[in-house]
Amino acid sequence: MALISADNPWVFISGLLGNISSLVVFLAPLPTFIRVCKKKSTEGFQSIPYVVSLFSAMLWIYYAYVKTGAFLLITINSFGCVIETLYIALYITYASKEARIFTLRILLLLDFGVFCAILLITHFLAKGSNRVQLLGWISVVFATSVFAAPLSIIRQVIRTESVEFMPFYLSIMLTLSAIMWLLYGIFLKDLYIAIPNVLGFIFGMLQMVLHAVYRKHKTVSEDVKLPEHCVDVTNVSAVTDSHNHRVRETVSSSEPPQVHDHRMIGMTCKSQNYQSDQREEIMDSPNPNPNLLGTCEA
Repeated sequence: MALISADNPWVFISGLLGNISSLVVFLAPLPTFIRVCKKKSTEGFQSIPYVVSLFSAMLWIYYAYVKTGAFLLITINSFGCVIETLYIALYITYASKEARIFTLRILLLLDFGVFCAILLITHFLAKGSNRVQLLGWISVVFATSVFAAPLSIIRQVIRTESVEFMPFYLSIMLTLSAIMWLLYGIFLKDLYIAIPNVLGFIFGMLQMVLHAVYRKHKTVSEDVKLPEHCVDVTNVSAVTDSHNHRVRETVSSSEPPQVHDHRMIGMTCKSQNYQSDQREEIMDSPNPNPNLLGTCEA
Protein backbone atom coordinates (compact mmCIF):
# COMPACT_ATOMS: atom_id res chain seq x y z
CA MET A 1 0.00 0.00 0.00
CA ALA A 2 1.61 3.25 -1.12
CA LEU A 3 1.85 5.98 1.50
CA ILE A 4 2.35 8.83 -0.94
CA SER A 5 0.15 9.11 -3.95
CA ALA A 6 2.02 10.13 -7.08
CA ASP A 7 -1.13 11.82 -8.37
CA ASN A 8 -1.76 13.92 -5.27
CA PRO A 9 0.96 14.22 -2.59
CA TRP A 10 -1.34 16.51 -0.58
CA VAL A 11 -3.21 13.41 0.54
CA PHE A 12 -0.12 12.27 2.44
CA ILE A 13 0.75 15.76 3.75
CA SER A 14 -2.74 16.49 5.09
CA GLY A 15 -3.02 12.97 6.51
CA LEU A 16 0.35 13.27 8.26
CA LEU A 17 -0.56 16.62 9.80
CA GLY A 18 -3.92 15.16 10.77
CA ASN A 19 -2.12 12.32 12.56
CA ILE A 20 0.07 14.75 14.52
CA SER A 21 -2.78 17.03 15.61
CA SER A 22 -5.05 14.10 16.44
CA LEU A 23 -2.25 12.57 18.52
CA VAL A 24 -2.24 15.66 20.74
CA VAL A 25 -6.04 15.49 21.07
CA PHE A 26 -5.91 11.82 22.08
CA LEU A 27 -3.28 12.61 24.73
CA ALA A 28 -5.19 15.59 26.16
CA PRO A 29 -6.94 13.58 28.95
CA LEU A 30 -3.61 12.12 30.12
CA PRO A 31 -3.09 14.65 32.98
CA THR A 32 -6.59 13.84 34.22
CA PHE A 33 -5.83 10.14 34.49
CA ILE A 34 -2.47 10.82 36.12
CA ARG A 35 -4.42 12.67 38.81
CA VAL A 36 -6.87 9.77 39.00
CA CYS A 37 -3.99 7.35 39.65
CA LYS A 38 -2.52 9.59 42.34
CA LYS A 39 -5.83 10.12 44.14
CA LYS A 40 -7.12 6.62 43.34
CA SER A 41 -10.50 8.10 42.47
CA THR A 42 -12.28 9.12 39.27
CA GLU A 43 -13.75 12.13 41.12
CA GLY A 44 -17.18 11.61 39.59
CA PHE A 45 -16.47 12.26 35.89
CA GLN A 46 -18.10 10.11 33.21
CA SER A 47 -16.59 7.33 31.12
CA ILE A 48 -18.99 7.60 28.16
CA PRO A 49 -16.77 9.93 26.04
CA TYR A 50 -13.91 7.42 26.19
CA VAL A 51 -16.14 4.47 25.33
CA VAL A 52 -17.64 6.35 22.36
CA SER A 53 -14.18 7.49 21.19
CA LEU A 54 -12.95 3.90 21.28
CA PHE A 55 -15.94 2.77 19.24
CA SER A 56 -15.41 5.55 16.68
CA ALA A 57 -11.71 4.68 16.31
CA MET A 58 -12.55 0.99 15.77
CA LEU A 59 -15.15 1.93 13.19
CA TRP A 60 -12.75 4.17 11.22
CA ILE A 61 -10.13 1.41 11.15
CA TYR A 62 -12.69 -0.98 9.70
CA TYR A 63 -13.80 1.66 7.17
CA ALA A 64 -10.22 2.40 6.06
CA TYR A 65 -9.53 -1.32 5.71
CA VAL A 66 -12.60 -1.87 3.51
CA LYS A 67 -12.03 1.25 1.42
CA THR A 68 -8.24 0.73 0.94
CA GLY A 69 -5.87 3.59 0.24
CA ALA A 70 -6.47 5.34 3.58
CA PHE A 71 -3.47 4.00 5.51
CA LEU A 72 -2.97 7.21 7.55
CA LEU A 73 -6.52 6.89 8.81
CA ILE A 74 -5.59 3.45 10.17
CA THR A 75 -2.43 4.61 11.94
CA ILE A 76 -3.95 7.36 14.07
CA ASN A 77 -7.07 5.40 14.95
CA SER A 78 -4.96 2.38 15.94
CA PHE A 79 -3.18 4.64 18.41
CA GLY A 80 -6.58 5.98 19.46
CA CYS A 81 -7.80 2.45 20.24
CA VAL A 82 -4.76 1.81 22.43
CA ILE A 83 -4.95 5.07 24.40
CA GLU A 84 -8.74 4.97 24.84
CA THR A 85 -8.53 1.36 26.07
CA LEU A 86 -5.93 2.48 28.60
CA TYR A 87 -8.18 5.33 29.78
CA ILE A 88 -11.14 2.99 30.18
CA ALA A 89 -9.04 0.42 32.07
CA LEU A 90 -7.85 3.10 34.52
CA TYR A 91 -11.40 4.37 34.92
CA ILE A 92 -12.73 0.91 35.72
CA THR A 93 -9.89 0.38 38.20
CA TYR A 94 -10.54 3.50 40.28
CA ALA A 95 -14.26 4.16 39.72
CA SER A 96 -16.99 3.43 42.24
CA LYS A 97 -18.85 0.13 42.00
CA GLU A 98 -21.90 1.68 40.30
CA ALA A 99 -19.78 3.61 37.77
CA ARG A 100 -17.66 0.52 37.09
CA ILE A 101 -20.72 -1.64 36.35
CA PHE A 102 -22.25 1.07 34.14
CA THR A 103 -19.00 1.45 32.16
CA LEU A 104 -18.68 -2.30 31.61
CA ARG A 105 -22.27 -2.48 30.37
CA ILE A 106 -21.81 0.39 27.90
CA LEU A 107 -18.47 -1.06 26.79
CA LEU A 108 -19.97 -4.50 26.08
CA LEU A 109 -23.08 -3.05 24.45
CA LEU A 110 -21.41 -0.50 22.16
CA ASP A 111 -17.82 -1.55 21.55
CA PHE A 112 -18.59 -5.25 21.33
CA GLY A 113 -22.28 -5.74 20.58
CA VAL A 114 -22.96 -2.87 18.16
CA PHE A 115 -19.55 -3.16 16.47
CA CYS A 116 -20.01 -6.90 15.86
CA ALA A 117 -23.51 -6.20 14.51
CA ILE A 118 -22.06 -3.66 12.05
CA LEU A 119 -19.41 -6.16 10.96
CA LEU A 120 -22.03 -8.82 10.25
CA ILE A 121 -24.46 -6.48 8.51
CA THR A 122 -21.89 -4.86 6.23
CA HIS A 123 -20.26 -8.21 5.42
CA PHE A 124 -23.38 -10.21 4.54
CA LEU A 125 -25.90 -7.57 3.43
CA ALA A 126 -23.66 -5.28 1.36
CA LYS A 127 -21.09 -5.99 -1.32
CA GLY A 128 -18.45 -3.94 -3.10
CA SER A 129 -19.09 -0.20 -3.28
CA ASN A 130 -22.39 -0.57 -1.42
CA ARG A 131 -20.49 -1.88 1.60
CA VAL A 132 -18.19 1.15 1.54
CA GLN A 133 -21.15 3.53 1.31
CA LEU A 134 -23.10 1.85 4.11
CA LEU A 135 -20.08 1.71 6.38
CA GLY A 136 -19.18 5.29 5.46
CA TRP A 137 -22.56 6.67 6.54
CA ILE A 138 -22.44 4.66 9.77
CA SER A 139 -18.99 6.11 10.48
CA VAL A 140 -20.28 9.63 9.74
CA VAL A 141 -23.11 9.23 12.28
CA PHE A 142 -20.86 8.08 15.10
CA ALA A 143 -18.03 10.48 14.24
CA THR A 144 -20.55 13.33 14.39
CA SER A 145 -21.58 12.22 17.88
CA VAL A 146 -17.93 12.34 18.95
CA PHE A 147 -17.50 15.86 17.56
CA ALA A 148 -20.74 16.89 19.29
CA ALA A 149 -19.26 15.96 22.68
CA PRO A 150 -17.69 19.45 23.17
CA LEU A 151 -21.22 20.92 23.25
CA SER A 152 -21.44 20.20 26.99
CA ILE A 153 -18.19 22.11 27.59
CA ILE A 154 -19.36 24.98 25.39
CA ARG A 155 -22.60 25.17 27.36
CA GLN A 156 -20.65 25.23 30.63
CA VAL A 157 -18.37 28.01 29.36
CA ILE A 158 -21.36 30.17 28.40
CA ARG A 159 -23.13 29.49 31.71
CA THR A 160 -20.11 30.21 33.94
CA GLU A 161 -18.50 32.80 31.63
CA SER A 162 -15.18 31.05 32.25
CA VAL A 163 -12.89 29.07 29.94
CA GLU A 164 -10.87 27.39 32.72
CA PHE A 165 -12.27 23.96 31.74
CA MET A 166 -11.58 24.46 28.02
CA PRO A 167 -7.82 24.86 27.46
CA PHE A 168 -6.94 27.14 24.58
CA TYR A 169 -4.26 24.85 23.17
CA LEU A 170 -6.76 21.99 22.99
CA SER A 171 -9.27 24.15 21.11
CA ILE A 172 -6.54 25.01 18.61
CA MET A 173 -5.55 21.37 18.15
CA LEU A 174 -9.18 20.28 17.70
CA THR A 175 -9.66 22.92 15.02
CA LEU A 176 -6.36 22.07 13.31
CA SER A 177 -7.15 18.35 13.41
CA ALA A 178 -10.57 18.93 11.84
CA ILE A 179 -9.04 21.10 9.10
CA MET A 180 -6.35 18.53 8.25
CA TRP A 181 -8.78 15.62 8.07
CA LEU A 182 -11.22 17.74 6.08
CA LEU A 183 -8.47 18.42 3.54
CA TYR A 184 -7.50 14.74 3.63
CA GLY A 185 -11.06 13.76 2.75
CA ILE A 186 -11.23 16.36 -0.01
CA PHE A 187 -7.90 15.34 -1.57
CA LEU A 188 -8.82 11.68 -1.24
CA LYS A 189 -12.25 12.50 -2.72
CA ASP A 190 -13.89 10.82 0.27
CA LEU A 191 -17.13 12.49 1.33
CA TYR A 192 -17.50 10.32 4.45
CA ILE A 193 -14.22 11.58 5.91
CA ALA A 194 -14.89 15.21 5.00
CA ILE A 195 -18.44 15.55 6.39
CA PRO A 196 -17.78 14.95 10.12
CA ASN A 197 -14.74 17.20 10.05
CA VAL A 198 -16.81 20.11 8.73
CA LEU A 199 -18.75 19.87 11.99
CA GLY A 200 -15.52 19.46 13.95
CA PHE A 201 -14.15 22.63 12.34
CA ILE A 202 -17.30 24.57 13.28
CA PHE A 203 -17.12 23.42 16.92
CA GLY A 204 -13.40 24.23 17.06
CA MET A 205 -13.93 27.75 15.75
CA LEU A 206 -16.79 28.25 18.21
CA GLN A 207 -14.49 27.31 21.08
CA MET A 208 -11.86 29.79 19.92
CA VAL A 209 -14.50 32.54 19.72
CA LEU A 210 -15.56 31.73 23.29
CA HIS A 211 -11.93 32.01 24.37
CA ALA A 212 -11.76 35.47 22.83
CA VAL A 213 -14.98 36.51 24.61
CA TYR A 214 -14.40 35.02 28.07
CA ARG A 215 -10.60 34.82 28.31
CA LYS A 216 -10.43 37.70 30.82
CA HIS A 217 -13.22 36.36 33.00
CA LYS A 218 -12.26 34.61 36.21
CA THR A 219 -14.16 32.36 38.53
CA VAL A 220 -15.39 33.49 41.94
CA SER A 221 -12.80 31.32 43.65
CA GLU A 222 -10.04 33.19 41.81
CA ASP A 223 -11.43 36.68 42.52
CA VAL A 224 -11.85 36.36 46.28
CA LYS A 225 -9.24 34.43 48.19
CA LEU A 226 -9.33 33.66 51.88
CA PRO A 227 -6.56 35.13 54.04
CA GLU A 228 -3.75 32.82 54.97
CA HIS A 229 -4.26 33.41 58.72
CA CYS A 230 -7.36 32.79 60.82
CA VAL A 231 -9.26 35.83 62.06
CA ASP A 232 -12.25 35.81 64.40
CA VAL A 233 -14.59 38.23 62.71
CA THR A 234 -18.27 39.06 62.84
CA ASN A 235 -18.41 40.97 59.57
CA VAL A 236 -16.19 40.95 56.48
CA SER A 237 -16.86 43.44 53.68
CA ALA A 238 -14.80 42.63 50.57
CA VAL A 239 -14.43 45.22 47.82
CA THR A 240 -12.70 44.11 44.62
CA ASP A 241 -10.43 46.61 42.92
CA SER A 242 -11.05 46.20 39.18
CA HIS A 243 -7.62 47.62 38.30
CA ASN A 244 -5.28 45.46 40.36
CA HIS A 245 -7.70 42.67 41.42
CA ARG A 246 -6.78 43.06 45.08
CA VAL A 247 -9.30 42.56 47.84
CA ARG A 248 -9.65 45.02 50.70
CA GLU A 249 -11.27 43.67 53.82
CA THR A 250 -12.94 45.62 56.59
CA VAL A 251 -12.96 43.51 59.72
CA SER A 252 -14.85 44.32 62.89
CA SER A 253 -13.68 42.35 65.91
CA SER A 254 -16.10 40.39 68.07
CA GLU A 255 -14.41 41.68 71.22
CA PRO A 256 -16.29 44.47 73.09
CA PRO A 257 -14.91 47.99 72.62
CA GLN A 258 -12.63 49.35 75.27
CA VAL A 259 -13.77 52.61 76.88
CA HIS A 260 -11.02 55.00 77.95
CA ASP A 261 -12.09 57.54 80.62
CA HIS A 262 -9.62 60.41 80.88
CA ARG A 263 -11.31 62.02 83.92
CA MET A 264 -9.72 61.83 87.32
CA ILE A 265 -11.79 59.80 89.74
CA GLY A 266 -12.26 61.66 93.07
CA MET A 267 -12.53 58.70 95.32
CA THR A 268 -11.43 55.07 95.18
CA CYS A 269 -13.91 52.36 96.20
CA LYS A 270 -12.60 49.13 97.54
CA SER A 271 -15.97 47.42 97.33
CA GLN A 272 -19.55 48.15 96.42
CA ASN A 273 -20.70 47.91 100.06
CA TYR A 274 -18.07 50.38 101.24
CA GLN A 275 -19.16 52.80 98.54
CA SER A 276 -22.78 52.59 99.60
CA ASP A 277 -21.94 53.19 103.29
CA GLN A 278 -19.87 56.29 102.52
CA ARG A 279 -22.62 57.79 100.38
CA GLU A 280 -25.18 57.26 103.12
CA GLU A 281 -22.96 58.96 105.75
CA ILE A 282 -22.44 62.01 103.56
CA MET A 283 -26.11 62.34 102.72
CA ASP A 284 -27.11 62.03 106.44
CA SER A 285 -24.78 64.85 107.52
CA PRO A 286 -26.39 68.28 108.32
CA ASN A 287 -24.75 70.00 105.34
CA PRO A 288 -24.09 67.38 102.66
CA ASN A 289 -21.51 68.49 100.09
CA PRO A 290 -22.22 67.00 96.61
CA ASN A 291 -18.59 67.48 95.59
CA LEU A 292 -17.59 64.77 98.07
CA LEU A 293 -19.57 62.22 96.04
CA GLY A 294 -17.19 60.51 93.68
CA THR A 295 -17.79 58.30 90.71
CA CYS A 296 -17.14 54.65 91.32
CA GLU A 297 -16.99 52.02 88.65
CA ALA A 298 -16.80 48.39 89.61
